[in-house]
Amino acid sequence: MGAPLHSTLPAAPLVRGYEVVIGFETHAQLSTRSKIFSGASTQFGAEPNTQACAVDLALPGTLPVLNRGAVERAIRFGLAVGAHVAPLSIFARKNYFYPDLPKGYQISQYEIPVVQGGSVSFMLEGQPHTVRLTRAHLEEDAGKSVHEGLGGAAAGFSGIDLNRAGTPLLEIVSEPDLRSSAQAVEYARALHTLVVWLGICDGNMQEGSFRCDANVSVRKPGAPLGTRREIKNLNSFRFLQQAIDFEVQWQIDRIEDGLPIEQATVLFNPDTGETRAMRTKEDAHDYRYFPDPDLPPLVIEPAWVDTVRSGMPELPAAMAQRFEQHDGLPAYDASMMTQSLAFAQYYEAARDAGGGTQALAKLVANWLMGEVSKRLNADHLDIVACPVGPATLAALIGRIQDNTVSHNGARQVFDALWSGAPPGDGLAAVDALIEAKGLKQMNDTGALEAIVEEVLRANEKSVAEYRSGKDKAFNALVGQVMKASKGKANPAQAGELLKKKLG
Repeated sequence: MGAPLHSTLPAAPLVRGYEVVIGFETHAQLSTRSKIFSGASTQFGAEPNTQACAVDLALPGTLPVLNRGAVERAIRFGLAVGAHVAPLSIFARKNYFYPDLPKGYQISQYEIPVVQGGSVSFMLEGQPHTVRLTRAHLEEDAGKSVHEGLGGAAAGFSGIDLNRAGTPLLEIVSEPDLRSSAQAVEYARALHTLVVWLGICDGNMQEGSFRCDANVSVRKPGAPLGTRREIKNLNSFRFLQQAIDFEVQWQIDRIEDGLPIEQATVLFNPDTGETRAMRTKEDAHDYRYFPDPDLPPLVIEPAWVDTVRSGMPELPAAMAQRFEQHDGLPAYDASMMTQSLAFAQYYEAARDAGGGTQALAKLVANWLMGEVSKRLNADHLDIVACPVGPATLAALIGRIQDNTVSHNGARQVFDALWSGAPPGDGLAAVDALIEAKGLKQMNDTGALEAIVEEVLRANEKSVAEYRSGKDKAFNALVGQVMKASKGKANPAQAGELLKKKLG
């Protein structure tokens, strides 16, 4: 199918002497306004069964019509991962019974998918990793069985909501290249970033727009692949890691006890941190795939692919490379700046607002990876909701560069900016806070020199220790200068004066 012959993932540490093997099936809900085979809306949150038309309900006489927008998004993904976009692909019927599947089958793709091969790369602990993709195929979602919250006379019963029936999905299937839960999480993050970056999926995991199924097995090094169990519908990266870690330990315990592992579909309970079997896992032949007679083969002309290619955005890997080459960022920093399109846009806006020098770019990256990310995570915010705008952050960094404020003082200013005081943006807001808080560094060399001389007279013991070779005494003297200046001295300048006076 066009996948590279080898993955490029370093070996992960064994778990209790076993190698962990993980492959992924990820369902990305495509960002079309209507369903894949009907004109019904895909809007989230509507009242149950208000967005299911006759086609979605499989009423007699209805026929599916393929959504061109869904195909275009699949093409875009295929180009982004370096895959082969099939000029001809086939829709098939995947037959199984489930109450929320009115037709008794799901329209999917099997033998000839629209996207074949490709790869996804990511960074983990500063090391590049690449995972091979087997395929990405178009399919429709099923409805939803509702077991809770019905209330009234319906209490104790289940309901069927067919709003999701027919929602367009791109199922992205990886090779079993991953060897740890940490690798699995970073792969899922990279894939999530990519589909959102491309605009083909909104990535909302809480609403079910991006769902991960992890196929997990264990084996002794060099042994054949073990029996896999599929953990279904993981909708957060934290749960993904917890579920895989528990499943690995469960499988090893089972093997060590001499018990067999059956191929199964399992669910993860975030309240207990445990997985449990839902049903035995079917093989492909159990679904009786055959070409859907109501849908002709999907033909994608080269001109269509070229049109989609011409409208592609700069991809995360290419942008990260540009940040390395033009901005002088280390590879890790560049990858962090491209963790999302919004994050990259914030970085570029702050860099450009500060003049665009390499020195400024590195400081912007440091602040984004440090103080900004720390605050965003603590407040559960995305970068688009950052209270401190990029121009304001650039202005604050500029005041560090011109020695107006120390790093410690800048953090105090940042705290106030994050809290929204004073209102405003840019340099004026930064300068107002520096002035109001009395954080402006001492630039009067004469005044600083007087403080240094006083500190030396008052700390003869530290002076003697420094001159006898104890470097820690020097740091103590710098601290005393900072204390005497009420934090307004420039630490570097203070250090230079101390060394000059100490000889």
